[in-house]
Amino acid sequence: MDPNNPKVTVLMPAYNAGKYIREAITSVLGQSFVDFELLIVNDGSTDDTEKIIRSFHDSRIVMIRQENKGVSAALNLGLAHARAPYIARFDADDICLPNRLKVQYEFITTYPEYTIIGSAVEYMDADGHYIFTHHPEGHLNEEIQQLKYSICPFIHSSVFYKKEAVVNKGGYNEHAYTYEDHFLWVNILKNEKACNLSQALIKVRLNPESITIDEKWRTRKFRSIKYTTLRNKNITEAEGNKLYQIGGKQYSPKIKEGAYYALCGKKFLLNNYQPEKARLNMARAISLHPLRLDNYLIYTVSYLPERFIAWLHNLTQGKF
Repeated sequence: MDPNNPKVTVLMPAYNAGKYIREAITSVLGQSFVDFELLIVNDGSTDDTEKIIRSFHDSRIVMIRQENKGVSAALNLGLAHARAPYIARFDADDICLPNRLKVQYEFITTYPEYTIIGSAVEYMDADGHYIFTHHPEGHLNEEIQQLKYSICPFIHSSVFYKKEAVVNKGGYNEHAYTYEDHFLWVNILKNEKACNLSQALIKVRLNPESITIDEKWRTRKFRSIKYTTLRNKNITEAEGNKLYQIGGKQYSPKIKEGAYYALCGKKFLLNNYQPEKARLNMARAISLHPLRLDNYLIYTVSYLPERFIAWLHNLTQGKF
């Protein structure tokens, strides 16, 4: 193992992640595959994120700083400093399962024709409690290539890819606010081979501090811009500025917390049928946003049998 030439760069952007980053770093350092660098881009954090990072004494950890510019800028800075030919994306509030790097590295070196390797993931709530296991809509390359542009083919923090392919495509587009990964995939997959492993390799944490909120809570204008730019595989600065403007108005703690509880409630109803937990989360969402009628609908639906809920969900094409 050459510390100056690691085989894998685990790329982790971090902004005010003090609540979770210790557990995230520990999960990376505990990997069965050890020939990596953990490159953390501190995106202008104002909490104790940097202090926690510095509390680890492991030569594989590299931290760089930037002013708060957002996830895309942090990832692009990380790509510019990454020393390995392979990038394992990872978020500062998630958890790597012990064999994550080993499994993906062995796959991509055994089958070098692949550029991007994702996986199934286990979703957990803010306190680390299991919610459900998510399997991507496409596993084989042929399935991924046939997905509609509106479907994101990977869970971003599960992805393991060849750095060169992403850098040659220009990296992450900083105008694609909150969907920089999805925008990258629609622009890169036509010429690259990809797959999703059916094995869950990470735990993804849903939490109210996240910049990503439930799509149903986005404004109609935000969704219109997002899907138009994905369909066209192009986004202008003006469109990016509009997304930032709309998104910024939605990132009050109250809105994010309400969206978090609503999302947890839906997952406990549709993905891991536990109606009592679904109602508990929906009640919290309703208390925060009593004028959102969809929350009442989901709460009421939770009293119906599981099979009927699944039928209704398919009938309405996921509109609740």
